[in-house]
Amino acid sequence: MTVSIGSRVIGGGRPAYVIAEIGLNHNGDVDIAKQLIDVAADAGADAVKFQKRTPEISTPVHMRDTLRETPWGTMTYLDYRYRVEFTREQYVEVSDHALLRGLDWFASPWDVPSVGFLEDLNVVAHKVASACLTDIPLLQALRDTGKPIILSTGMSTIAQIDAALEVLGTDRLLLMHATSTYPMEPEEANLRVIPTLRDRYPGVPVGYSGHERGLQISVAAVALGAVAVERHITLDRTMWGSDHAASLEPAGLQHLIRDIRIIEQALGDGVKRVFPGEQAPMAKLRRVLT
Repeated sequence: MTVSIGSRVIGGGRPAYVIAEIGLNHNGDVDIAKQLIDVAADAGADAVKFQKRTPEISTPVHMRDTLRETPWGTMTYLDYRYRVEFTREQYVEVSDHALLRGLDWFASPWDVPSVGFLEDLNVVAHKVASACLTDIPLLQALRDTGKPIILSTGMSTIAQIDAALEVLGTDRLLLMHATSTYPMEPEEANLRVIPTLRDRYPGVPVGYSGHERGLQISVAAVALGAVAVERHITLDRTMWGSDHAASLEPAGLQHLIRDIRIIEQALGDGVKRVFPGEQAPMAKLRRVLT
């Protein structure tokens, strides 16, 4: 029950694969994207993830002319989407920086042309955003790349997940439990879905993509067997943009990865034994020996 992404093998008792989602938190600025890559690398993450859209395709028609206040003035939602998209040259710049820092990098394509765009950049994997789980043409295009696919399951029913897996297959697939509330409250985390997905799709590694405040829920997901953890990251949660409030600042990401690694050590192998550290207390405190 493993999947390989880049040089890393995920699942099978290996350390959790930590994805730092930059998403659109770079606000269209390459320098901010590079700073966030550095944050991820310094904290010990395994990968950074972006989002790639062809705005005229992926922006819902009813939203295109909606006006939005932005740091660049009032503009339509469609113009805003264009403003925060990186060009190919900008993606080359940020991907080179990620690779120099030892990180895998990939993105969530939101439409079929974006799949080709990312393939041209030779990403190591593709991520399906929860909002795209029911987009069959997109899933087919992703399947046809032959690359590993990370599938988030927020805002989806089991029937919809079944249908997506019918298209994608289960080879080279990493399934991510998620709840698409930003930020997510604890009562909507429903972490017991992690073993539910693992039981329903044997052979498919299951991870967790979180949008909560704080660290506890993500750490608990690892204790429940999540083999990967994805969290949004930001330089400052007060920055302008829709995802910053549900993101981890640099210290938060460092603490999360530290705590995940401690939990992995603490889980052990499930074999009951007497540890060396117990020998002295046993000699001192146990009255009846067998």
